[in-house]
Amino acid sequence: MSRNGSGVYSLPAGNPVVTGTAISSTWANNTLSDIASALTGSLAADGQTSLTGNLNFGTNKASNLGDPTVAQDAVTLNYLTTQAVAFGGNITAPTQTTGNNTTRVATTAFVKTAIDTAIQLLYPVGSVYTSTVSTNPNTLFGFGTWTAFGAGRVMIGNGGGFTAGDTGGSADAVVVSHTHTATSTSASTSTVTDPGHSHTYNSSGIDGSIDGSGSSSRLTGNTSSATTGISVSTATTTSTTNASTGVSGTNANLQPYVVVYMWTRTA
Repeated sequence: MSRNGSGVYSLPAGNPVVTGTAISSTWANNTLSDIASALTGSLAADGQTSLTGNLNFGTNKASNLGDPTVAQDAVTLNYLTTQAVAFGGNITAPTQTTGNNTTRVATTAFVKTAIDTAIQLLYPVGSVYTSTVSTNPNTLFGFGTWTAFGAGRVMIGNGGGFTAGDTGGSADAVVVSHTHTATSTSASTSTVTDPGHSHTYNSSGIDGSIDGSGSSSRLTGNTSSATTGISVSTATTTSTTNASTGVSGTNANLQPYVVVYMWTRTA
């Protein structure tokens, strides 16, 4: 019957024999054939036979193994600890608990969890994320609720008269209240009046007979004085105008800037 399912070999029927039992060919052939079958199913010490099933070591070790030389050789502990091993295909291993910092093998699941945990520590609820692309951080990181933040504004630190969450300021330039003073001279008038004046004239003439015995004489006289009644007035007026200068202050109160996308984590 060879071996049972637990690997125990039992002699076939008719065994064991007792003293005085006649040895027949039937008994001998059956017994020897059974033993040969059991030996054939056993491992040969010289390595001639191959396993036809899984070899169960129980809690025992396969000791004194040689280091592997070809792809299908078993790997010894010595080889693993002293040689660089190149694995092909997909290797699986138990996933360690988060925070494990031993020398155990880290699976892809462990690494991904560790990275996700680290990123969430970097960006807790209330943190601000900036980027030059418009992709929502939830799409990038795979966690959190993010909303657009601070449109058209810059950030300043809490304190110094400013409280976190407050908003203020203006993009438009502001002119501080001030006064311009201008001095002007009032209008003035002057008048010129002719008070009256005299004109002098001279006249010459010849008095006498036609026979040439006459004599000459000169007439002198003055015109009378009179006021002409003419007045000449002049007036001077001075005015002062404050002129405007400069450019519009709309969107002029801005520091040098570059625009980015800002998000804040709300959950």
